[in-house]
Amino acid sequence: MEIFKFGGASVKDALGVRNFKRVLEKLEAKDLVIVISAMGKMTNAFEGLVQSFVNKDKTVEEHLKRIRNFHLDIIDELDFDQKGSIFEIVEGIFSDLSNFLIRNNSTDYDYIYDQIVSKGEMLSTRICSAYLNQSGINNKWLDVRKCIKTNSDFRRARVDWDTTERAIKNEIQGKEIVITQGFIGSDNYGRTTTLGREGSDYTAGIFAYCLEAESVSIFKDVPGVLNADPREFNDTTLIEQISYKEAIEMAFYGASVIHPKTLQPLQRKSIPLRVRSFLDTKAKGTFVGSELDIVPKTSCYIVKKNQILVSISDKEFHFVMENDISEIFRLLHELKLKVNLIQNSALSFSLCIEDNFNNFERLLQNLKPGYKVKYNKNLVLYTVRHFDEKAVDELEKGKDLLLKQRSRETVQLIVKA
Repeated sequence: MEIFKFGGASVKDALGVRNFKRVLEKLEAKDLVIVISAMGKMTNAFEGLVQSFVNKDKTVEEHLKRIRNFHLDIIDELDFDQKGSIFEIVEGIFSDLSNFLIRNNSTDYDYIYDQIVSKGEMLSTRICSAYLNQSGINNKWLDVRKCIKTNSDFRRARVDWDTTERAIKNEIQGKEIVITQGFIGSDNYGRTTTLGREGSDYTAGIFAYCLEAESVSIFKDVPGVLNADPREFNDTTLIEQISYKEAIEMAFYGASVIHPKTLQPLQRKSIPLRVRSFLDTKAKGTFVGSELDIVPKTSCYIVKKNQILVSISDKEFHFVMENDISEIFRLLHELKLKVNLIQNSALSFSLCIEDNFNNFERLLQNLKPGYKVKYNKNLVLYTVRHFDEKAVDELEKGKDLLLKQRSRETVQLIVKA
């Protein structure tokens, strides 16, 4: 059993769906679970719908129409012998979505988000599955919510591994091709949950772990894991091989090619991972496995934007002690604020955080009664793994540096955007 994962860029339009089919034909895989993300930028489009719906503005129907037309246009461009069946399935998904928008009584943003945004994966997998079946690549479409069981922490649900493993083994019989969704699961009440943004890679890791897969291949629009984001840096280098440990370090610091949670279940069962290009199936890509040196040995650059640097100190100039830090981290956890860097002195405690759930103002409200709080928004965090002084000097050049932290292998810089 192998696990393939295709991102949204690989099936962003009809041409992409046709190429997806060609990739499978070239690789001739038969015993296979394929995890697919929402098409193109549809997750962003669905997030726009969520925002419009929650704000009760007049653009809900406009968002819905644009999303619906996008998918129907792709179906129309594909060479279906009979489009009626797939049109009916897709219209059913939009009917369910419309009914949710009418009947929903919840004010919980995260719950609403998961029920709406998850439709992107349902649509992409339905279309891709139908196209493969018509093209002679027989496959079984699987609703992943039957398999991946989670708690009810919407937008960052935790997997119930025992229940999930039993369900996956029951659904996947082997010697077949299964198409399923990334990013989503369901709680004990049958409500849709999501595993966090970019969680489709994690889904592939979950299936691999539960099925003790031979390997996982993640197909991207890049040649593999690069030493830097080509949108931010010139002259990037392909990493040919890397260890789980190093890949987890890079993912922790924000490298976007591999989701941070993806690697942990693979490492536990020593399941190799390849990051490959869907544009060139013959290319080697990047191999991730146990106890491997990074090849080639080069500085690796990671960029995280929209960061907030917060400095917290006691109003009476007392030391910031362990009990203060414990309380601060409790708030950060409750408000789902991600910490990317920590630095403390005798009188202050500084954090670089990202506010993915729009809760920073609530953090300030909780901190200001007991502490002095200073902060800077819209910052950029640069992380350099395996740095040398020349690499750091080049990166600092011309930037307004607010904080610098270094260890044996890593340098981090917080700068103004």
